[in-house]
Amino acid sequence: MAEGAAASVARLRVSDNNRKKPAAKITLKSADMAEEMREEVFCCARAAFDGHAMEKDVAEYIKKEFDRNHGPTWHCIVGGNFGSFVTHETNHFIYFYIESKAGLLFKSG
Repeated sequence: MAEGAAASVARLRVSDNNRKKPAAKITLKSADMAEEMREEVFCCARAAFDGHAMEKDVAEYIKKEFDRNHGPTWHCIVGGNFGSFVTHETNHFIYFYIESKAGLLFKSG
């Protein structure tokens, strides 16, 4: 019986380690972008924030993913406090928050 209890505890530990944290809350502020591409941005941003601690690394990750998947030239800004005024290609702009950090992604050039 003790063996069965140990196995059940082991299963609990494994399932606890595999439990995913809740997805980060994303708030769309402004967009000139198709819905499908917006969802791709949100998925990419979540992955970037999960894998990187520094804002510049998050921005680099998102920019490079979009350059690779949608051709150059994408620009990405990530941070807690910034202003911007940009020119972008039609249907290639998004401004959003992921938790408390803002993200700006646009294609130009």
